[in-house]
Amino acid sequence: MIASQMSAVMNKPIQKIFFGSPGTGKSHRIVYEIIPNHLGILESTNPENIIKTVFHPEYTYGDFMGKLVPITRKERVEYKYYEGHFLKALSRAYKNIVDVHDKNGVQTSEPNNVALVIDEINRGNSSAIFGTVFQLLDRDENAWSSYGINITELEFRSLLELMKVKLYEKDGKIEKYELHPFNAVTLKTFEEKIRFLKIDLESRSIRIPPNLSILATMNTSDNSIYFMDSAFKRRWDWEFVNWDNSKPVKATYGKEGELDEQEWKKLITNLNNFIKSYHTLIQL
Repeated sequence: MIASQMSAVMNKPIQKIFFGSPGTGKSHRIVYEIIPNHLGILESTNPENIIKTVFHPEYTYGDFMGKLVPITRKERVEYKYYEGHFLKALSRAYKNIVDVHDKNGVQTSEPNNVALVIDEINRGNSSAIFGTVFQLLDRDENAWSSYGINITELEFRSLLELMKVKLYEKDGKIEKYELHPFNAVTLKTFEEKIRFLKIDLESRSIRIPPNLSILATMNTSDNSIYFMDSAFKRRWDWEFVNWDNSKPVKATYGKEGELDEQEWKKLITNLNNFIKSYHTLIQL
């Protein structure tokens, strides 16, 4: 793929749920096809641009955005803020945009893409996990979030620190901000310097940028623990992933040469037909 074609593809984010039966290659498609070929991210050279997580019944908004965790040091208890998967992905996307701007705020090239990969999105309470981030899933034609949301001071400080922003404080208040290639400046000047990020420092408002894609998988045969409401579902593109019998798994069972490719395909087909024919007899 030539550079101009790659840039055209990379400018368009993907916000999609890949659904289908278990074992149809949903995760494989995301990792080995969508991320490298459509988003131009190579995990071997830029692993920091791929953030992966798995939803489950105990996964919360705190795991997704960030949370305070108590740490015991001898007889003293301290609290440390741990950023969540979404905050990591968002900060990385912002940082990639900053990296392609010069000190005058002029964009010099296309920013690297970032992929947030969520496996088993239907095994967690999606509405509760996303929380207010749900509002950011609506995107304009320029691929930025249509609406911004206000986050807490802890979340916002963590976001800035992940972006490598230096905070100069006095009496508990931030006096200056510093982010390469910009010098240490006051809030108003810093906000003007990074206006291309659409961040409001005073209200702590954020938006999802065009170089952040969110890719998720969902097994249709699972009995979902939580209901995924229609308002949440309509904010995603959906793609059904079916079993592809043109790429049969290489037979490795039994003695060498016991099953050839055609016999292996026949075995899989007959086994699947048997399961479908007698599925009503399976006790859950």
